Amino acid sequence: MGSLTLGAIVRRGALAGLFAGVAASLVALLLVEPQIDNALVIEEARSTVHEEALYGRTTQVIGGMVAAAIVAVCLALVVAVVFARVRHRLPAGTDFGRAALLSFLGFVTVALLPALKYPANPPGVGDPDTVTERTVQYLTLIAAGIAVTWLALLVHDRLAARPWPPAHRAALAVAVAAAGYAALLMTWPATPDGVPADIPAGLLWDFRLASVAELAALWTVFGLSFGLLLTPRKVMAPV
Repeated sequence: MGSLTLGAIVRRGALAGLFAGVAASLVALLLVEPQIDNALVIEEARSTVHEEALYGRTTQVIGGMVAAAIVAVCLALVVAVVFARVRHRLPAGTDFGRAALLSFLGFVTVALLPALKYPANPPGVGDPDTVTERTVQYLTLIAAGIAVTWLALLVHDRLAARPWPPAHRAALAVAVAAAGYAALLMTWPATPDGVPADIPAGLLWDFRLASVAELAALWTVFGLSFGLLLTPRKVMAPV
């Protein structure tokens, strides 16, 4: 790991996570929250009993942004520890490249894969009685996706001991990962909930795209900032 200790890596990861959380919160404010407002209008029109919300929308939005930043920091701490443990297995020449690769893999397995199988839904979609079932499906799919990613990295590692060109090793690892992800998407059970007829397809589509954009912003900003924080700063010698 060079001069960086585990503690130093974790601290840099936490700082990168804070940057990522702020970026994700801003994307949520600009893209996700307007779709939630639209969905709430439909949900209120559907209900025959109108109850006063415990917290106003402004408080909910601010609370959501703070929560997103906290979750991002916690997630970043986990990823930083993982980075310290698997750094030697990541096929990149610099810590910046390794951090970027790990963040990309994290986005694919933790965000994109479950979003393809179980896309996010706005308020008014989803049966409260199926929350436990949906949560188990979601988390087990993420765990399986992580296992597939690890298998692809192991394949790349094993081929490194053979006279395979780097491009061929990378291509085979990507093929293993893609085949594994496709198998998971086809075999994992479908969501038990349907979409109510009063939810417009455009609203559903826009909300799901905005949710993926929020996660993409989180993982992109984290990967770039974490990689930069891990890159030593060279000071030019005075002429």
